[in-house]
Amino acid sequence: MKVLVTGADGLLGRTLMRRLADREPVGVSIGDADIASPQETRALLTNYRPDAVIHCAAMTAVDDCESRADDAYRVNALGSANVADACRSMGARLIAVSTDYVFSGGLDRPYHEFDATGPRTVYGASKLAGEVAIRRHCPGHLIVRTSWLYGPGGPSFLHTMLRLGRQGREPLKVVEDQVGNPTSTLAVADHLAMLLETPAVGTMHLSCEGETSWRGFAEAIFDVAGLSRPIVGCTTAEFPRPAPRPSNSRLEKRTLRLLGLPPMPTWRETLETFLREYPDG
Repeated sequence: MKVLVTGADGLLGRTLMRRLADREPVGVSIGDADIASPQETRALLTNYRPDAVIHCAAMTAVDDCESRADDAYRVNALGSANVADACRSMGARLIAVSTDYVFSGGLDRPYHEFDATGPRTVYGASKLAGEVAIRRHCPGHLIVRTSWLYGPGGPSFLHTMLRLGRQGREPLKVVEDQVGNPTSTLAVADHLAMLLETPAVGTMHLSCEGETSWRGFAEAIFDVAGLSRPIVGCTTAEFPRPAPRPSNSRLEKRTLRLLGLPPMPTWRETLETFLREYPDG
């Protein structure tokens, strides 16, 4: 199976390229082709003729998306539409990566794949527009949503905490009224490699099992990394950002369960494995 990975220089893309090395994947980065151009996207797939495309390319700087909405929609919506249309026309399998930000974050339980969406940010709205385009242009797609990602090399919340934990001694304030599923790109890449061998279509959540707050995640990072800087909780209101953060980013993996596929690992177990292998992130 010949696999093409868009966004190959991004957080998840880099991990995927290593995980799929035995398949000799083709990695496409931002300088290789403009996916917002239908012509360039079609030429890219025509040149490589992949059997499957894992579409990771996206504008993911959540706050920047608020002030650069055109850029966000250009990449996340139009780019996804072009990739989907090219995959359909060439008969390539499409697995596209999306986000918990397509939800409002207002539910008092984890979101499953069949819940109504309702993004509150430009980033979330542009990613949802990309999902809609993928469903329209490439019926045989698989959309995979994930959240709270960290992976080798960063950048991510984990990398920020490792850096701050090694600096200073005063208490570090971390938000405690947002909850989610901290998720390693290693775990997501393992499941994506498995999903390439299945005929699964539709929408699937791939975040690690279990939940915590940002404060709880930071405390776990410090515990596993052996850092002793104290952490105190604070509210979202104490750290206003251009893009509102979801208070609930928890994702239920209902589709995995219904299909009888292996579950995602727990977030704490995955964190310990990650920091053993990558102690500096």
